[in-house]
Amino acid sequence: MEIYLDELEKEGFSGSHRNKVKAAASSFANWLIEEKGMLQRNPTKGITIPPRPAMAPRELSHDQRYVLRNIVERHCDLRGKAIFALGYWAALRVSDVSWLRIEDIHIGPKVGWIRTDYKGNKYREIDIVNKVRRALAEYLEDRKNYKDSPYVFTSQRGNRLTEHGIEHWLRTLKSKATKDEWELIQDITFHDLRHDFAHRARENGWTLEEVAYYLGHITKRGTPAIQTTARYTQVSRKQLKDKLRLIK
Repeated sequence: MEIYLDELEKEGFSGSHRNKVKAAASSFANWLIEEKGMLQRNPTKGITIPPRPAMAPRELSHDQRYVLRNIVERHCDLRGKAIFALGYWAALRVSDVSWLRIEDIHIGPKVGWIRTDYKGNKYREIDIVNKVRRALAEYLEDRKNYKDSPYVFTSQRGNRLTEHGIEHWLRTLKSKATKDEWELIQDITFHDLRHDFAHRARENGWTLEEVAYYLGHITKRGTPAIQTTARYTQVSRKQLKDKLRLIK
């Protein structure tokens, strides 16, 4: 079990994903012990997955952004371009993309908005920029003859592309990078696109309240969860280094 979890870590799976795998294996092992008598000891007992160390959320460099967009243009089909656009230009979570339904997309010739936020059932409506609107429109037009499913993104195994499937898609995409490109993007995750969107929004003058609403950081009372958003846009070492040069 330890070897398997270590392999998942090497492949880039998050600590939360590995904890889910461990929990599933533990439940199955307990069933084998209690119901079948086939095991004497739960193999997950004593295994701990340390929490991810606290650090500033990811802000991509100009070169990293350029490389990612370039690889998408070179290697992605219409589905891949739409998935990337939702992460990079709309800051959706992996779960948001996975559970996005066709009925939740509303796009016209020049405008577009989507109903999203599967996580926590706190649905919200957000407007989308043209880069997202065009990518979705082209993909949905091409998808008409693909598969009958209520979800926007499907797979060969089911009527919905799972969160794991999206993470696998990104790893496959990054594997097509050149050696120099790989050095820049090898550890970037889909969730990093969401973090980077928050940084870019702040750089372009968005208030914390505006970023919070767009990202879906909303309290139970319906107000913007500023503390959560502040973690997404906290100062990085690079930002401070750049500011130091301005001191006279």
